[in-house]
Amino acid sequence: MKKAALGVGIFAILLGALWLLQVPFVLALPITWGAWITVFLLLALGFAAINGIVVALRSKIAPPVASVNLMFPLRAGNFLIVNGGSDISTNAHLMTLNSSEARLQAWRGQSYGVDIVQIDTYGLRARGVLPADPNAYRIYGAPVLAPCSGQVLHVVDGLPDMQVPEVDREHLAGNYVLVRCADQLAGGSVEVLLGHLRPGSVQVLVGSAVAVGDWLGSVGNSGNTGEPHLHVQAQRPGPASAPLGGEPLAIVFNGRYLVRNDRVVVP
Repeated sequence: MKKAALGVGIFAILLGALWLLQVPFVLALPITWGAWITVFLLLALGFAAINGIVVALRSKIAPPVASVNLMFPLRAGNFLIVNGGSDISTNAHLMTLNSSEARLQAWRGQSYGVDIVQIDTYGLRARGVLPADPNAYRIYGAPVLAPCSGQVLHVVDGLPDMQVPEVDREHLAGNYVLVRCADQLAGGSVEVLLGHLRPGSVQVLVGSAVAVGDWLGSVGNSGNTGEPHLHVQAQRPGPASAPLGGEPLAIVFNGRYLVRNDRVVVP
Protein backbone atom coordinates (compact mmCIF):
# COMPACT_ATOMS: atom_id res chain seq x y z
CA MET A 1 0.00 0.00 0.00
CA LYS A 2 2.80 2.42 0.89
CA LYS A 3 4.70 1.53 -2.30
CA ALA A 4 1.57 2.20 -4.38
CA ALA A 5 1.02 5.58 -2.72
CA LEU A 6 4.68 6.50 -3.25
CA GLY A 7 4.41 5.53 -6.92
CA VAL A 8 1.28 7.65 -7.40
CA GLY A 9 2.96 10.59 -5.69
CA ILE A 10 6.11 10.46 -7.80
CA PHE A 11 4.12 10.00 -11.02
CA ALA A 12 1.84 12.95 -10.25
CA ILE A 13 4.77 15.25 -9.42
CA LEU A 14 6.68 14.24 -12.54
CA LEU A 15 3.65 14.71 -14.75
CA GLY A 16 2.94 18.14 -13.32
CA ALA A 17 6.60 19.19 -13.52
CA LEU A 18 6.97 18.04 -17.13
CA TRP A 19 3.87 19.98 -18.06
CA LEU A 20 5.13 23.16 -16.41
CA LEU A 21 8.64 22.85 -17.88
CA GLN A 22 7.35 22.12 -21.39
CA VAL A 23 9.61 19.13 -21.87
CA PRO A 24 9.70 18.45 -25.64
CA PHE A 25 7.44 15.68 -26.95
CA VAL A 26 5.79 15.28 -23.54
CA LEU A 27 3.09 17.85 -22.91
CA ALA A 28 2.27 21.31 -24.14
CA LEU A 29 2.10 24.27 -21.77
CA PRO A 30 -1.43 24.57 -20.35
CA ILE A 31 -3.38 27.31 -22.09
CA THR A 32 -6.66 27.22 -20.17
CA TRP A 33 -7.57 27.72 -16.53
CA GLY A 34 -8.85 24.16 -16.39
CA ALA A 35 -5.50 22.82 -17.61
CA TRP A 36 -3.57 24.90 -15.08
CA ILE A 37 -5.84 23.68 -12.28
CA THR A 38 -5.22 20.10 -13.42
CA VAL A 39 -1.45 20.62 -13.25
CA PHE A 40 -1.54 22.08 -9.76
CA LEU A 41 -3.93 19.35 -8.57
CA LEU A 42 -1.48 16.73 -9.86
CA LEU A 43 1.39 18.43 -8.04
CA ALA A 44 -0.66 18.71 -4.83
CA LEU A 45 -1.70 15.05 -5.07
CA GLY A 46 1.90 14.00 -5.55
CA PHE A 47 3.24 15.99 -2.63
CA ALA A 48 0.38 14.83 -0.40
CA ALA A 49 1.02 11.18 -1.24
CA ILE A 50 4.76 11.48 -0.60
CA ASN A 51 4.16 13.41 2.62
CA GLY A 52 1.85 10.63 3.78
CA ILE A 53 4.60 8.07 3.16
CA VAL A 54 7.15 10.20 5.04
CA VAL A 55 4.80 10.56 8.02
CA ALA A 56 4.08 6.83 8.05
CA LEU A 57 7.78 5.98 7.99
CA ARG A 58 8.56 8.54 10.71
CA SER A 59 5.80 7.10 12.88
CA LYS A 60 7.46 3.68 12.72
CA ILE A 61 10.54 5.00 14.52
CA ALA A 62 10.10 4.33 18.23
CA PRO A 63 10.08 7.53 20.30
CA PRO A 64 13.17 8.50 22.35
CA VAL A 65 11.82 7.07 25.59
CA ALA A 66 12.22 3.75 27.37
CA SER A 67 10.26 0.84 25.91
CA VAL A 68 8.54 -2.09 27.55
CA ASN A 69 8.34 -5.46 25.81
CA LEU A 70 4.93 -7.07 26.32
CA MET A 71 3.13 -10.17 25.15
CA PHE A 72 0.30 -9.38 22.73
CA PRO A 73 -2.78 -9.42 25.02
CA LEU A 74 -5.29 -11.08 22.67
CA ARG A 75 -5.53 -14.62 21.38
CA ALA A 76 -6.47 -16.35 18.12
CA GLY A 77 -7.45 -13.87 15.46
CA ASN A 78 -6.53 -11.14 12.98
CA PHE A 79 -6.06 -7.75 14.60
CA LEU A 80 -5.58 -4.22 13.31
CA ILE A 81 -3.85 -1.32 15.05
CA VAL A 82 -6.07 1.78 14.77
CA ASN A 83 -3.96 4.07 16.98
CA GLY A 84 -0.24 3.64 17.44
CA GLY A 85 3.12 5.05 16.50
CA SER A 86 5.26 8.07 17.33
CA ASP A 87 3.52 10.69 15.16
CA ILE A 88 0.22 12.33 16.14
CA SER A 89 -1.14 11.70 12.64
CA THR A 90 -1.13 7.96 13.41
CA ASN A 91 -1.57 8.06 17.18
CA ALA A 92 -4.10 10.47 18.67
CA HIS A 93 -2.95 9.60 22.20
CA LEU A 94 0.11 11.80 21.68
CA MET A 95 -2.01 14.87 22.34
CA THR A 96 -1.60 14.17 26.08
CA LEU A 97 2.09 15.11 25.78
CA ASN A 98 0.98 18.73 25.47
CA SER A 99 2.12 20.11 28.83
CA SER A 100 0.28 23.40 28.24
CA GLU A 101 -3.05 21.62 28.68
CA ALA A 102 -3.38 21.04 32.43
CA ARG A 103 -6.44 18.80 32.01
CA LEU A 104 -4.39 16.32 29.95
CA GLN A 105 -1.74 15.71 32.60
CA ALA A 106 -3.93 13.25 34.52
CA TRP A 107 -3.91 11.03 31.39
CA ARG A 108 -0.29 11.51 30.32
CA GLY A 109 0.46 7.81 30.73
CA GLN A 110 -1.50 6.99 27.57
CA SER A 111 0.67 9.12 25.27
CA TYR A 112 2.28 6.15 23.49
CA GLY A 113 -0.73 3.88 23.91
CA VAL A 114 -2.07 1.45 21.32
CA ASP A 115 -5.67 0.75 20.26
CA ILE A 116 -6.52 -2.65 18.79
CA VAL A 117 -9.57 -3.96 16.89
CA GLN A 118 -10.25 -7.37 15.38
CA ILE A 119 -10.90 -7.88 11.67
CA ASP A 120 -11.99 -10.73 9.42
CA THR A 121 -10.23 -11.99 6.30
CA TYR A 122 -11.73 -9.11 4.30
CA GLY A 123 -10.50 -6.48 6.74
CA LEU A 124 -13.97 -5.80 8.17
CA ARG A 125 -14.28 -5.21 11.91
CA ALA A 126 -18.06 -5.33 12.35
CA ARG A 127 -21.24 -6.82 10.92
CA GLY A 128 -22.83 -3.92 9.08
CA VAL A 129 -21.81 -0.29 8.68
CA LEU A 130 -21.00 1.36 12.05
CA PRO A 131 -23.63 -0.64 13.97
CA ALA A 132 -24.69 0.86 17.29
CA ASP A 133 -24.69 -2.47 19.13
CA PRO A 134 -21.21 -3.30 20.53
CA ASN A 135 -21.97 -7.01 20.06
CA ALA A 136 -21.77 -6.50 16.30
CA TYR A 137 -18.01 -5.84 16.49
CA ARG A 138 -15.70 -8.82 16.12
CA ILE A 139 -13.46 -7.93 19.03
CA TYR A 140 -16.31 -7.48 21.50
CA GLY A 141 -16.08 -10.02 24.34
CA ALA A 142 -12.60 -11.25 23.35
CA PRO A 143 -10.54 -12.41 26.37
CA VAL A 144 -7.90 -9.89 27.45
CA LEU A 145 -4.71 -11.56 28.70
CA ALA A 146 -2.03 -10.27 31.05
CA PRO A 147 0.82 -9.00 28.84
CA CYS A 148 3.31 -9.29 31.69
CA SER A 149 3.67 -10.91 35.08
CA GLY A 150 3.09 -8.70 38.09
CA GLN A 151 0.56 -7.45 40.58
CA VAL A 152 -2.83 -5.83 40.02
CA LEU A 153 -2.73 -2.26 41.32
CA HIS A 154 -6.12 -0.93 40.38
CA VAL A 155 -9.39 -2.23 38.95
CA VAL A 156 -12.47 -0.44 37.63
CA ASP A 157 -15.53 -2.51 36.71
CA GLY A 158 -19.25 -1.92 36.37
CA LEU A 159 -19.25 1.07 34.03
CA PRO A 160 -21.75 0.51 31.19
CA ASP A 161 -20.83 -0.25 27.61
CA MET A 162 -21.65 2.66 25.34
CA GLN A 163 -23.69 2.41 22.16
CA VAL A 164 -21.58 3.34 19.13
CA PRO A 165 -20.66 6.19 18.63
CA GLU A 166 -21.57 7.47 22.13
CA VAL A 167 -18.69 8.07 24.57
CA ASP A 168 -18.26 8.48 28.33
CA ARG A 169 -16.00 11.51 28.81
CA GLU A 170 -16.16 11.30 32.60
CA HIS A 171 -14.44 7.88 32.68
CA LEU A 172 -12.01 8.00 29.77
CA ALA A 173 -10.44 4.56 30.31
CA GLY A 174 -13.77 2.90 31.07
CA ASN A 175 -13.46 -0.37 32.94
CA TYR A 176 -9.80 -1.30 33.21
CA VAL A 177 -7.09 -3.31 34.94
CA LEU A 178 -3.79 -1.68 35.90
CA VAL A 179 -0.89 -4.12 36.43
CA ARG A 180 2.56 -3.28 37.79
CA CYS A 181 5.26 -5.41 36.21
CA ALA A 182 9.03 -5.37 35.95
CA ASP A 183 10.60 -5.40 32.50
CA GLN A 184 14.31 -5.56 31.77
CA LEU A 185 14.02 -3.52 28.58
CA ALA A 186 12.38 -0.63 30.41
CA GLY A 187 14.88 -0.92 33.26
CA GLY A 188 12.54 -0.21 36.12
CA SER A 189 9.01 -0.29 37.48
CA VAL A 190 6.35 -0.40 34.79
CA GLU A 191 2.59 -0.11 34.95
CA VAL A 192 0.40 -1.41 32.14
CA LEU A 193 -3.25 -0.49 31.68
CA LEU A 194 -5.75 -2.48 29.64
CA GLY A 195 -8.89 -0.43 29.13
CA HIS A 196 -12.44 -0.21 27.75
CA LEU A 197 -13.35 -3.61 29.21
CA ARG A 198 -16.85 -5.09 29.24
CA PRO A 199 -18.75 -4.47 32.48
CA GLY A 200 -18.71 -7.44 34.83
CA SER A 201 -15.91 -9.18 32.93
CA VAL A 202 -12.92 -8.34 35.16
CA GLN A 203 -11.44 -11.55 36.59
CA VAL A 204 -8.88 -10.19 39.06
CA LEU A 205 -8.82 -8.23 42.32
CA VAL A 206 -6.54 -5.46 43.54
CA GLY A 207 -3.44 -7.11 44.99
CA SER A 208 -3.77 -10.27 42.87
CA ALA A 209 -0.61 -11.73 41.39
CA VAL A 210 -0.88 -12.41 37.66
CA ALA A 211 1.31 -14.31 35.21
CA VAL A 212 1.74 -13.71 31.50
CA GLY A 213 -1.36 -15.01 29.71
CA ASP A 214 -3.73 -14.90 32.70
CA TRP A 215 -7.28 -13.82 31.88
CA LEU A 216 -7.87 -10.27 33.10
CA GLY A 217 -11.24 -9.44 31.54
CA SER A 218 -12.97 -9.08 28.17
CA VAL A 219 -13.02 -6.39 25.51
CA GLY A 220 -15.97 -4.04 25.81
CA ASN A 221 -16.98 -0.53 24.85
CA SER A 222 -16.88 1.35 28.15
CA GLY A 223 -15.37 4.81 28.55
CA ASN A 224 -14.24 7.25 25.86
CA THR A 225 -14.31 4.90 22.90
CA GLY A 226 -15.88 5.31 19.48
CA GLU A 227 -16.25 1.54 19.02
CA PRO A 228 -15.24 -1.64 20.88
CA HIS A 229 -11.47 -1.97 21.03
CA LEU A 230 -8.69 -2.76 23.47
CA HIS A 231 -6.58 0.14 24.71
CA VAL A 232 -3.12 -0.69 26.06
CA GLN A 233 -0.73 1.81 27.62
CA ALA A 234 2.52 1.59 29.59
CA GLN A 235 3.87 4.15 32.05
CA ARG A 236 6.08 4.73 35.04
CA PRO A 237 4.12 4.85 38.31
CA GLY A 238 1.86 7.88 38.41
CA PRO A 239 1.18 10.15 41.39
CA ALA A 240 -1.53 9.19 43.86
CA SER A 241 -3.67 12.08 42.63
CA ALA A 242 -3.40 10.93 38.99
CA PRO A 243 -2.60 7.21 38.83
CA LEU A 244 -2.87 7.21 35.02
CA GLY A 245 -0.65 10.26 34.62
CA GLY A 246 2.76 8.61 34.92
CA GLU A 247 5.63 9.17 32.50
CA PRO A 248 4.61 7.35 29.29
CA LEU A 249 6.61 4.44 27.89
CA ALA A 250 6.71 3.05 24.36
CA ILE A 251 5.24 -0.43 23.86
CA VAL A 252 6.83 -3.27 21.96
CA PHE A 253 4.67 -6.38 21.48
CA ASN A 254 6.74 -9.54 21.19
CA GLY A 255 9.65 -7.43 19.92
CA ARG A 256 7.57 -5.46 17.39
CA TYR A 257 6.79 -1.73 17.56
CA LEU A 258 3.26 -1.41 16.17
CA VAL A 259 1.77 1.64 14.44
CA ARG A 260 -1.57 2.47 12.84
CA ASN A 261 -2.62 0.04 10.08
CA ASP A 262 -0.21 -2.66 11.20
CA ARG A 263 -1.79 -6.10 11.38
CA VAL A 264 -1.17 -8.83 13.92
CA VAL A 265 -2.11 -12.45 13.31
CA VAL A 266 -2.34 -14.65 16.40
CA PRO A 267 -2.61 -18.37 15.52
